[in-house]
Amino acid sequence: MKKQKIGRRNGVSRRGFLKSAGAGLLATECAAAPSTGGTAKPKTSPVRFTPGGGLTQISPNLYVLRDTCNVYLLKDGNRALLIDFGSGHVLNLLGQIGVTKVYAILHTHHHRDQCQGDARAVEERIPIHVPAHERHLFEDAENFWRNRRVFHLYHVANDFFTITHNLPVADVLRDYETFRWGPYEFLIYPTPGHTIGSISLLATIDGRKTAFTGDLIHSPGKVITLHDLQYQYMSTDGVDFATFSLERMRELGPQLICPSHGEPFASVEAGFTDLIDRMRAWVRAYAPGTPLTLDNQPFAVTPHLVASYQTTSCFYAVISDSGKALFVDYGSASHNFIDSSLQSLPVHDRLRFIAHTIPLLQARYGLKSVDVAMPSHMHDDHLNGFPYLVRHHGTKIWCYDNMVDILENPRGNNLGCTLAEAIKVDRSFHHGERFKWEEFEFEICHLPGHTEFQMALFAEIDGAHIAFTGDAVHPADAGAPYQLRHSVIFRNWMESDSHLRAVRTILEHAPNIIAPGHTKPYVANKADLEDLKRRVEQEGQYFRDVIADPDANFGLNPSWARLYPYQLAAKAGSTSTVELRVRNYRSKPMHLKAGLVLPHSWKASPDVASLDVPAGSDAKTGFSITIPDSWDPNKARVAVAADIVADEHYLGQIAEGVVDIEFT
Repeated sequence: MKKQKIGRRNGVSRRGFLKSAGAGLLATECAAAPSTGGTAKPKTSPVRFTPGGGLTQISPNLYVLRDTCNVYLLKDGNRALLIDFGSGHVLNLLGQIGVTKVYAILHTHHHRDQCQGDARAVEERIPIHVPAHERHLFEDAENFWRNRRVFHLYHVANDFFTITHNLPVADVLRDYETFRWGPYEFLIYPTPGHTIGSISLLATIDGRKTAFTGDLIHSPGKVITLHDLQYQYMSTDGVDFATFSLERMRELGPQLICPSHGEPFASVEAGFTDLIDRMRAWVRAYAPGTPLTLDNQPFAVTPHLVASYQTTSCFYAVISDSGKALFVDYGSASHNFIDSSLQSLPVHDRLRFIAHTIPLLQARYGLKSVDVAMPSHMHDDHLNGFPYLVRHHGTKIWCYDNMVDILENPRGNNLGCTLAEAIKVDRSFHHGERFKWEEFEFEICHLPGHTEFQMALFAEIDGAHIAFTGDAVHPADAGAPYQLRHSVIFRNWMESDSHLRAVRTILEHAPNIIAPGHTKPYVANKADLEDLKRRVEQEGQYFRDVIADPDANFGLNPSWARLYPYQLAAKAGSTSTVELRVRNYRSKPMHLKAGLVLPHSWKASPDVASLDVPAGSDAKTGFSITIPDSWDPNKARVAVAADIVADEHYLGQIAEGVVDIEFT
């Protein structure tokens, strides 16, 4: 039977059947790829069809194959690098252009049309490199499908276009880093939109700055699908991501765009601007008043203090006469950029960060460098961008002293909103400490309440007394009876007088302007702060009235007895150490006995530990945990618990942790 090929036609969906009379489909097996050294036919590849056409030369060393997606081939002598893979048919054509070895495949995103032939690449031992934030959708795809919600579907993102079987990943492509191969250097640039984890790859090829943009754009003014640009029910969130990515890509000044679908094109400026304008117009028509992250603008509070309040959390830049900046916080680009990303976040991944605002600070406010960044508190929406600042701006990280362990050892505690990446701290400060940076003087104070791990930073800037207060206080929501309010999140480690101590600290320093963690900076009003103080005093009494234990903090802080680290990383066959840490809220010493509850065949030493905790103090004791070498690799994360008796009162397994097991 004669084998038929798939021909491409403009305007035909990759998911649809070709309607042209001469473009039928016929099942066939893929041929071997002699140019990569393989002779046996693939046994596991799900590919059943062969695309029509062959390699088209774009420039001396750059080719494209129009497959289920555009597969780009970059030559270096007899070697090739592939960008996306489609059905894998490209391997059959390598000999035509003198290629004998494929170095690697770089994927722009996880959709099946990009990688459905990757099983063949695995058989040919071709390394597969994937976007860091989509790794799980390649190598853990089967687990994704076991857990993807279909009923009660409100997260409507098209991760349903994920491959159906696991694919081994050789390495990940990390945002803003460089991939080097032969004479080429590729900037890995985050361009969420078509998928939340999408990347583009930029390199100078045959004298032209070339961008491989995946499905960010199809052609000037066009995208291949709009349904891929909706993540949450009824929303325009993916369009927001895409317009932001398009503008950032346009600013990089590529001279040639190589999309995953559509033809390569050079009309970059007009093509990108046209698409942004069209999507912006649709958002205005469909959801009037919906903000786009692209439009977020910082503003000057004083000549040396610039606020960006439309980002996920506010962040502030104190810019010295020298052009150096001290940042207070630096989170995600907008609420959408964190909210939508969280919905797609796998268990072990960290929230993706997309750089923002710094070019505007450079262009408008004289920013030359980001010298120091300080977190108002330990939450991810306030410091998501800190690792980026360290890596790409050489920024030093300073913080209040009780945040050091949280930032440097994020696996240690089970607290709300912990960023899943360690941040090295360069300098820390204690309560009431003063320091000078450039021409400005600051005082740092503990400001508990929203979380135990929060500071206030007080400074005189351009004659104004500024209080950077994080999330300690903020204006009430519309219609609320009070101007200022506070937040109660028990998982953040809150005690009965935490908010009261915070409000007292702010009142004692009598600031003119409060720079909060959310909403615009506002003029401080002593009467409003006194009113808030009165209400948090009442709240402390409410806590004492409603909680059965006379020491109410035992009913407020779920971590008064805890295992540290909460997330233990250990290897099968190894012995690791965990600690039981206890805070005693009583006015007398507390005596504890504790034993670990472990999976069968694991061992702990000691079997039972004793711990005396002084009144109003903290104490800890250690256990060693031995994991058998024969532990089941299918159980890579397990829970453990601490069974506790306190002052002869059997409390039970009130503390727990998880162990992530590595296998060699």
